[in-house]
Amino acid sequence: MTLYVHVLACAFGLGSWVAINGMWVELPLMVNVLPEGWDLPSYLTVIIQLANLGPLLVTLVHKLSPGRLRENLVIYLVLTLGVLACILLTVFWRKTTVVLGECRSTAFFILMFFLAMVDCTSSVTFLPFMMQLPAKYITTYFIGEGLSGFVPGLIALMQGVGMSKCVNISQIMDNLSHSDAESFAFETQYLPPNFSTEVFFSFLAVMMVVSLGAFAMLDRVPRTFESSAEHLVPEPGAVTSVCGGLENPASSNLTTNGQEGDESHSSRPLVVKPFYTTCELAFVYFMVVWANGATNGLLPSVQTFSCMPYGSLAYHLSAALASVANPVACVIAMFAPKRSLVFLGVLCLLGTGFGGYNMAMASMSPCPLLQDSPAGEAAIVLSWVFFTGLLSYVKVMVGVILRDQSHTALVWCGAAAQAGSLVGSVIMFPLVNVYHLFQSGDICNIKCPS
Repeated sequence: MTLYVHVLACAFGLGSWVAINGMWVELPLMVNVLPEGWDLPSYLTVIIQLANLGPLLVTLVHKLSPGRLRENLVIYLVLTLGVLACILLTVFWRKTTVVLGECRSTAFFILMFFLAMVDCTSSVTFLPFMMQLPAKYITTYFIGEGLSGFVPGLIALMQGVGMSKCVNISQIMDNLSHSDAESFAFETQYLPPNFSTEVFFSFLAVMMVVSLGAFAMLDRVPRTFESSAEHLVPEPGAVTSVCGGLENPASSNLTTNGQEGDESHSSRPLVVKPFYTTCELAFVYFMVVWANGATNGLLPSVQTFSCMPYGSLAYHLSAALASVANPVACVIAMFAPKRSLVFLGVLCLLGTGFGGYNMAMASMSPCPLLQDSPAGEAAIVLSWVFFTGLLSYVKVMVGVILRDQSHTALVWCGAAAQAGSLVGSVIMFPLVNVYHLFQSGDICNIKCPS
């Protein structure tokens, strides 16, 4: 029975962030198809931030009518909505409409909003439900939550990316002086990947169905005690881990998405500092705001511009491996936690350095450094992996530090994380889509200075 519940808890956690994480790793293929092109990630960061309306509504209901909200019904609703949205994506993700004279991916954006709402709402519904089961199953749930980013990344790697080739397209010049003259222009053509985007979305739908089925069976398991959103924080002294979804803007709800109670006594317990000075706490909150703003708003908006000039393969590997780096960093934080503020500050600085390199390459688009060199491709992929991994570790550990201070400190941690993500998204959207500070290009027609 114990193994049975562990398997169900893991499968249930799989549905927490799988849709958003899957969408980010599939972007390298979609930017070549949808009319937004290289601007597509900046739209998604804003849409995902707007989707935080879901957890906000759930939290308001808990505050205004404590104990009135049936969390199991909300979970059934959001998981069913996620399954339907993934199925509809397989059919309508390419459909476009004309908005204000421009072709837009309206259907994709609408469905993306509902998927983001599903994943964001999981932060304030899945964990309260798991708190009704024995504490030993919480760890298994978080393993499943980590797999919600790891599995789509692996599927994306198996999918591969369609290699591009440059093809001469002849054009007849219809004019009086050169009535039959021909000119040649290069056009980029993308070969299909190992399986289509529709098949990838079908995989996401299957994983959501697995999560829904696991929850339906978990809902029949006898409860040990009742809990709700206001009881998410374990008792003082429990070791916690703060780990959200993958490199995606919606994973910034640190208040709930990454709290893990571990009742087992470790042979080497963490030394918890009982008191931090005002300056130290200010530094901790600064790291919260900066790490979430960079990973959830600033850099994801320009990932296409930093990676695509190196080719579709470099972009594909950057997105997929960065998604894998996030849960790996969370696992490292669980087994090798370091609370030193100096150490975390150094990691934050290193992660910022890699992020600065990514931003610099995006600003130089479509002619970044070492564009036609394998070293350039390797550098941009590794830079995205280390950027995501280092700042993910920092986000986990600052959440743990603030959780051990007080419940109020953890609440402010979540507020700071959300504020950083929102500000980052709001700053980058006009820079990318209004002022066009970042330039896209066609690989086959780019003429960069040597």
